[in-house]
Amino acid sequence: MTGPVGHPNDPLHGVTLERILTRLVDHYGWAEMARIIDINCFKKDPSIKSSLTFLRRTPWARKKLEDFYLSHP
Repeated sequence: MTGPVGHPNDPLHGVTLERILTRLVDHYGWAEMARIIDINCFKKDPSIKSSLTFLRRTPWARKKLEDFYLSHP
């Protein structure tokens, strides 16, 4: 998977965090996401809004989500 012209080394260029999260949750569901990526925002009263807030403030958690997204197209 490669990015648009001008960003060949960034496969996530132009893909928002919200889009990544929404696609994964639509496909796997919250329970499976919590099992796959062990972070509390997917376990306790999960929502797109609260998860995005956490992921934007927590680089290691965002990286886990992005890495999973890239490895499961």
